[in-house]
Amino acid sequence: MSTLGTLAFDEYGRPFIIIKDQDKKTRLTGIDALKSHIMAAKAVASTLKTSLGPNGLDKMMVDSDGEVTVTNDGATILSMMDVDHQIAKLMVELSKSQDDEIGDGTTGVVVLAGALLEQAEQLLDRGIHPIRISDGYDQAARFAIEQLDKIAETFPYDPNNTEPLIQTAMTTLGSKV
Repeated sequence: MSTLGTLAFDEYGRPFIIIKDQDKKTRLTGIDALKSHIMAAKAVASTLKTSLGPNGLDKMMVDSDGEVTVTNDGATILSMMDVDHQIAKLMVELSKSQDDEIGDGTTGVVVLAGALLEQAEQLLDRGIHPIRISDGYDQAARFAIEQLDKIAETFPYDPNNTEPLIQTAMTTLGSKV
């Protein structure tokens, strides 16, 4: 990391420098602060977006020692990223929490959070108060959970018939091979 700024890469692998304004110590407030936070979160999400899914692209990461790692694993990419912005760090922590709790979905959770924030930014531009946006997301989450509960399939556990358990495990582990 130089005194000029941090080197970052866009979704096409083109490098750009995030310049640090050390001589200007202005603090953003209000909507400007919110938009700055959203921009940082979207930058992290867009970095991972191209590595998501069955046709996801690998990222080539170079650490401070010059060691090269090629991966499309979101947790690995985020752990190797050098982020300064507090919201970007929060996105990295979100991914770590997902990895610790579930063991999968680290890329998806960050991309989803970035997409939700992108939509929130559009609502802010239309003059909708942040608390109303948050309340709307809470209401949408409750509705989504209700719908998932309605369509969830259950099957009785039978120690003599483990086939449904094996099928479930194979579906889950299929993306890890």
